[in-house]
Amino acid sequence: MFRRAGQNFQPHLRRLHQQARQAAVSIPRTQRNAATTVALASGITVGSYLWYVNSQKIYNDTDVPASAGHATPPTPQTKLTTVEAKSWDDPNALHSLVWGSNKTETLESYKVLDSNVSLSEGANEREKDIRHPTIATWLDNVALRDMQLHSRHAACVDARGDVYQWGDGFLGPVLEGGAKPVPTLKGKNIVKLQLTEFKVYALSASGKVYVLAADALDQATPVNKLPTNNSWFGTGWLLGNGKNIQYQELAPKENLSWNEKFISIMAGDNHLLALTSKGRAFAHPVNKQANRFGQLGFRSFEVTDPAGAIVGTKSETLKVELLPKTKQDPSAKSIRITPSSDMAADLSNINDSTIHWCTHLFEIPALRGVDVSQIAAGGRTSFARTLTGRVLGWGANEYGQIGLGANVTLDTITVPTEVILWRMVPANTRSKCLSVTAGGDLTSFTVERSNDSTPTTTDLLMCGNGQSGGLGNNTYTSSQGNPVRVKNVSGLLQYSDRTKQLEPITPTEVVISPTGHVLVALDSSAESHGVGGQDLMVWGKNYDYELGNGKKSSLAMPATLDAPDGERLMLMKKKAREVLDLKGKVWKRNVAVAQQVVAGYGNSAVYWKIVG
Repeated sequence: MFRRAGQNFQPHLRRLHQQARQAAVSIPRTQRNAATTVALASGITVGSYLWYVNSQKIYNDTDVPASAGHATPPTPQTKLTTVEAKSWDDPNALHSLVWGSNKTETLESYKVLDSNVSLSEGANEREKDIRHPTIATWLDNVALRDMQLHSRHAACVDARGDVYQWGDGFLGPVLEGGAKPVPTLKGKNIVKLQLTEFKVYALSASGKVYVLAADALDQATPVNKLPTNNSWFGTGWLLGNGKNIQYQELAPKENLSWNEKFISIMAGDNHLLALTSKGRAFAHPVNKQANRFGQLGFRSFEVTDPAGAIVGTKSETLKVELLPKTKQDPSAKSIRITPSSDMAADLSNINDSTIHWCTHLFEIPALRGVDVSQIAAGGRTSFARTLTGRVLGWGANEYGQIGLGANVTLDTITVPTEVILWRMVPANTRSKCLSVTAGGDLTSFTVERSNDSTPTTTDLLMCGNGQSGGLGNNTYTSSQGNPVRVKNVSGLLQYSDRTKQLEPITPTEVVISPTGHVLVALDSSAESHGVGGQDLMVWGKNYDYELGNGKKSSLAMPATLDAPDGERLMLMKKKAREVLDLKGKVWKRNVAVAQQVVAGYGNSAVYWKIVG
C-alpha cells in the first residue's frame, strides 16, 4: 500500500520540481538562494521517505516479525554455533574438519553426528550429508600420520603408527551404528596408507608394504590355515585390541640393493604403484582388472595357486599374462589371457578379493634405469616423475587424462610415454614439473616456468574429464588431452622482503578425489613459516556438498572456503602442546603438526598431521 502511494507521488513531485525551477529564473538572486535551500531540504526529506517505503516490502495480510528491519539474511558463516566457532579459534586445541557425504559413515558416526550437529549447522537429517566444514569431535587433540577415505570404508594411522579402520564397508551389519575407529594393524610403525575397494595397503617406516582386508570379517585369522566351513575367526578387531588380524606382506620380486627400501605407495582402482629410495618403480595387481588399460606397465606376473591351500601343501604360484584393452579389442568385456603351456589359462576359480591373491611387487621393465622421484596413480592411470622434472604416463586415456595432447586419440597407453608440459609457451622458457597428482579421471601437473628475462612463475595444469568443472579453467569439458592452466592459482607472484624480488606463489598440496572434486593448498605466505597459513581452494564436482559451501552446484573455477568461525579457511602449522592417540592417551608434547587435506568419494576432510 505504502509502496503504491510512493509511486503515485513521483509524477506530482516531478511537476513541482519543474514549476519551482521556472519560477526561480524570474526572482532575484538572494531570493533564489533561499528558495534553493528550501527546495534542497524538501528534496532530502521526500527522498528519504520514498527510499523508506520502497526499500522494504510490507504486506498488510501477514504479521510483521518482531525483528523486521534488523534481520540479516542467513550466510554460511552463521550456520554454525557460537560454541563451535569459539572452539575452532582455541589456539591450544587441535580440531579436524569434515564435510560432504556421510552416507556410509566414513566421516563420522550418525549417533555422534546427531548429538553434535543440528540441521541448521549443516547436517542433512535425511541424507546425513555435512554441508559445511564441521568439527569432527572424535579427532579432537589427535594428530595422525595419514588418513584415507574410500567409498564405504576409511582408515588412518595414529601417532603411534597403528592402523585404525571404520565405516559401513568395514564393520557392515556386525555393529549397528558403530562407526568408531577400530585398531587393526598394530606394532608395524605404519606411515602411509592407500585404499582400494576390498583391501588396505600400508607402508611402514622400515619400508615394508602390507595388505589387509577392508572388511572386518575378512581380517579374522582361523585357528588352522585350512579353510573349512566352520572356521573359528579371531575377535581381535571386535574387542579393539588389534590381535588375530590377518595381513600379508608384499615382497619385491626383484631384489633390492643394500639399504634400499620402499618410500611411497599410490593406489588406483585396481593397481598399486610403489617407489624405492633408489628411484625404482614397482607395481602390484590389486585384482584381475589391474592391467585392463595397461596401467601396470607389464603383462606377466605371478599369483598364488589356490590349489596349494586346499590340499594343505606349500603355496605354489601361477604365471599369468593379462593383455590390456586395445583398439583391436574395443569391448574388452572379459579378461584377456595369453594361452601358454606354462601360464594359467583360466582365472575364474581364483578369488582376487583376498589379500593372498598376489603377494609380490614387480618392477616396471620400461622404467629400469630411470631415476624416479615421484609416483602417482589415477583411477586407471599411472605416472612417474623423474629427478629432472619430466613426467611419464600410461594407462587409460579416453578422457585425455594422461595429457598427451589432442592429437593422441588412443584410449589405452600401454608404454610409459612422456607428457609434454611446455606447449604454448615461449621457446626460451624452461619448464620443470614439480609435482604430479592424479585421481579418478583427472590429472594435475605443478610446473615451474623460468627464463632469464622474467620472474619465475608456477602453473597448475590439469587434464582429463572436466565434465563437472574439475579442470578449473571455467569450462565443463568431458575430454581434455592438452593440460590447461587452472585459473586463479596459476602464474601468481608476490614480493619477497627477503630476496627483494618477485617470487611465485606455489600450490604446495594438490588433492584430487576419485569422484571429481579438487582441493589445493596455496602458499601465499611462504616466508611466515606457516604462521599466516595456506589458502585452501576448492572446485569441481559438488553433488554431495564436498566443496563445503552449502550448495550442490559444481564449480569450474577455484574458490575459497569458510572455516567454522566464518573466516577464510587457512591450513596452518604449529607446535601442539600435546598430541593424543586414538585411544585418548597422550603420545607426546610439543609436537610439530600441520593441517592436511584429504578427499574421498563425495567428501573431504582436514586433519592435523605429524610433520618432521
